[in-house]
Amino acid sequence: MRFIYAILFGLYGAGAMAQDLPDPVTDDDYIPIGLDEAALGQLLFYDPILSGNRNIACATCHHPKLGTADGLALGIGEGGIGLGTDRRIDPDNPPEERIPRNAPALFNLGAKEFTVLFHDGRLEVDDQRPGGLRTPMDADMVTGFASALSAQTMFPVLSRDEMAGGHRENDVARAVRQGVITGEGGAWSLLSQRVASIPAYAVQFADVYPHISEPGDIQFTDISNAIAVFMAHEWRSDTSPFDAVLRARATLNGKAAEGMVLFYGHAGCSGCHSGAFQTDHQFHAMGAPQIGPGKSATFEDHHRDEGRFRVTGDPADLYAFRTPSLRNVALTGPYGHAGAHQSLAQFIADHADPVAAEFDRNQAVLTDPADADFKVMDDPAQSAQIKAAVTTPAVELSSDEVAALVAFLHQLTDTDAMTGRLGIPDRVPSGLPLP
Repeated sequence: MRFIYAILFGLYGAGAMAQDLPDPVTDDDYIPIGLDEAALGQLLFYDPILSGNRNIACATCHHPKLGTADGLALGIGEGGIGLGTDRRIDPDNPPEERIPRNAPALFNLGAKEFTVLFHDGRLEVDDQRPGGLRTPMDADMVTGFASALSAQTMFPVLSRDEMAGGHRENDVARAVRQGVITGEGGAWSLLSQRVASIPAYAVQFADVYPHISEPGDIQFTDISNAIAVFMAHEWRSDTSPFDAVLRARATLNGKAAEGMVLFYGHAGCSGCHSGAFQTDHQFHAMGAPQIGPGKSATFEDHHRDEGRFRVTGDPADLYAFRTPSLRNVALTGPYGHAGAHQSLAQFIADHADPVAAEFDRNQAVLTDPADADFKVMDDPAQSAQIKAAVTTPAVELSSDEVAALVAFLHQLTDTDAMTGRLGIPDRVPSGLPLP
């Protein structure tokens, strides 16, 4: 296999070494999956029953037709109507605020190496913490989440602008507003009771989990565990053309081959986008444009997003964000933590030298854009701070080299993973409309 790589690299000679390529993905790289648990999780993933107002499902912002994301720079959860780029603000119930970060794709999150989640890494496996996880809930974090991927589901259902809705609208949002998340009367308990009250779910949970003998035994951790298993099973992605190359079953030709040499050589992409899933799971300040409301606490009124710094408090982490996996990247735009770039080619060009890049706001796919969405970009001082945080040396890329990199990244597209294994259900037990 390495001999094939050596021949390929020799043909294009860009100084890349065969050993720079990752080893192929194997079954051992993934957590074991129970199909019955995945089937239960499939229904919950598409069921709006988990949102405060029963109108938003996980799939609303992570839909397979949209690369397991939503096709928008910044999504609209509560207060939105429609799906993907057709989603619009409901004039009769507008959201209090646009969701501040781009909806990430869900591919390969069942791989064992994905132990840090979200753009700022605020959820992370930590054996020293109760339940084995570090989250913003800290000591209030309950046990029972089977994985970081399972615990991830707790965030959207508690978010006013994503799934919970306003505190005047439903009991779940009121509990969140009061800070009552766990225990009797908490937001998670209220959601669990909703699910348990549906006979079809009660039967299926009892069949899947031996510790559940009656509906009242269903906990939110059971719900989240099932959803996590579904995501891990549904969007495992390791049958792309690039995977065939790694398994010595194929080679790349033309622009795609040139792009692979660039990716693992002169362009330096693999310095951060390393490993079989093209991520080092670390945090880097790369000067990606900041659009939208930013990430702020309730008492703050700024529009900036300081990234990893909001988790660690370390000034060295200012404007640093987690390296995303690049699997199926050609189909999961827009790009950047705020989704400011619609074009993959333009993102690569700007990413190579973010300090010199001049952002074109027409790149942003925003629903009902407003002047406030560009408040940070229109402030020279704030824009300078974002660029000053960049420490990665600039890379000079020609337009042909950018095109070659795009051609290579298309070889990470896995049509089987895009289709999914279980697919979209015809209906869900709650009887609510699917997204």
